[in-house]
Amino acid sequence: MRVPPTTTISPQARALLSDSPAIAARSMELNAIRERRKASAEMFGPVAKALADGLGVTLTEETIGGVRTQVVTPVTVTGNAAILYFFGGGYVQGSPDEDLAITARLAHLTQRRVYAPYYALAPEHPFPRGLEDGLAVYATLAARYGAAALTVSGESAGGGLALALMLKVEEKPAKAALMSPWSDLTKTGDTLTTLVGNDPWLHYELTLEPAATAYANGRALNAPELSPIYADFPADFPKTLITTGTRDLFLSDCARLSTKLRAACIDCELRVFEGMWHVFEFEADLPEADQSLAEIAAFIRG
Repeated sequence: MRVPPTTTISPQARALLSDSPAIAARSMELNAIRERRKASAEMFGPVAKALADGLGVTLTEETIGGVRTQVVTPVTVTGNAAILYFFGGGYVQGSPDEDLAITARLAHLTQRRVYAPYYALAPEHPFPRGLEDGLAVYATLAARYGAAALTVSGESAGGGLALALMLKVEEKPAKAALMSPWSDLTKTGDTLTTLVGNDPWLHYELTLEPAATAYANGRALNAPELSPIYADFPADFPKTLITTGTRDLFLSDCARLSTKLRAACIDCELRVFEGMWHVFEFEADLPEADQSLAEIAAFIRG
């Protein structure tokens, strides 16, 4: 049973939690996935585009490393630096168009271009195709800007993809900014059990496990290339910021990840927002989302 929202969060956040519907099981049958992709794009795409238009950012597309990529350019571009951003959606849905609610604000706040690849999705293209797409875009941007001028960012599955990419590349980016990253595809973290019903978006058996299985395509879910939390993090891994909330089903995994990074002597900060859920930054009218994105932008600008 969902715990009523606390009065310590904004009225907008309380309303969203109170009005959110019960989580339903998600079929991984291809036609069902395509219907969900279409419904999600129709629900979130126009709102995100309106937000981007309001900020005055310019949207273009570029094929980078053979991968279709959305380029979000702010009104003012300062310096020669950029952000590579990976959208979320459990590796089975989502797109840069829906994530404009985040990427447009990041571009505006950082005065940097944001490159968001349309990486391939499961089940049509399971692991490692999405990672390969990300690596191809990263290689091109690193040659264009220099790896030290890049920030790699992403939310949820996109955060997991960002982690896997940064573990694989030899020339690391300057920074990593991760929102509720899906760093462990298994049901290991404490809050995957203790917060059941309190995150309006996630449920392991109903939504996460079917997507993880489709993406893994027969591989063990705890394989480090799928669940980066089980990887060995090198000392030159970039300075990292992780955001989450006290209702985020991935709260424990974010805590475990930050602890592991610090144990490897990597500069990592975990920021936990009161009463917030999985990737609350996605909500365009949420004060807490504005605050978190402003802090993320400040971290990126350094």
